[in-house]
Formats: sequence, structure tokens, C-alpha cells
Amino acid sequence: MVPPKPGKTPVGGRLIGYARVSTDDQGTDAQLNELRDAGCTMIFEKHASGADRNRPVLIRLLRDMNAGDTLVVVRLDRLARSVSHLLAVIEQLDYAGAHFRSLDDPIDTTTPQGMFSLQVLGAVAQL
Repeated sequence: MVPPKPGKTPVGGRLIGYARVSTDDQGTDAQLNELRDAGCTMIFEKHASGADRNRPVLIRLLRDMNAGDTLVVVRLDRLARSVSHLLAVIEQLDYAGAHFRSLDDPIDTTTPQGMFSLQVLGAVAQL
């Protein structure tokens, strides 16, 4: 039996950061600083191409998210290369009762404005 979707859980959980760079030549220092400044208490980092959806670090992070937690990235392109992949990740977070926030983009699923931006993004993807 599949447990029911938890629904909206008040924010109050952990802020968990995810920093990714595409090559070993690049560093995550700037992303780590921004995520720490945003209040992230845990940060997962990975060196992997954005085109590769098989990312063990991201999979582990998503599995560890609890209701009320917020996944934080500096920019959307650090999490996903396509809108469909981004929406799939956010759907997984939503199912867990967790939230998503991009520091440089107008998406923060804890706010009505952020949810609107996400819905517009999803509508454009469906077109």
C-alpha cells in the first residue's frame, strides 16, 4: 500500500543544499558559500555533468529529505538540465512533504509566488 501524499507541511525543517559542477576543473566554493549564507545546515556536493541524470549523490539527498525540509540550490541549472527533470525532482520532494528553493531564480515552493513560477514553468514544459 502506498502511503497517502503528506500534503503541504509547514516549513520548519532543515535547509539542505546541493552544489554541483560539471567538470573536475570547476570548484564548488562559490556555491558552498552562497548555500551556507542562505542557512543550509547540510550540503551535498557533486562533480557530474548536468546531462547525466544518474546522480547517486542527488538520489541519496532526495531519499533523506523529510517533511518540512527544503532543498536549496544556487541556480536551477545546478540541479537539472531540463524542465522535465526539474519537475520530476520537485514532484518527488512534494510527495515527501519537502520544499524546493533556488537562490537565484524565482522558485521557492514555500511561497505562493514561487509556486506560481513553478506552475508557469510546468505549463510551458507541457506546450
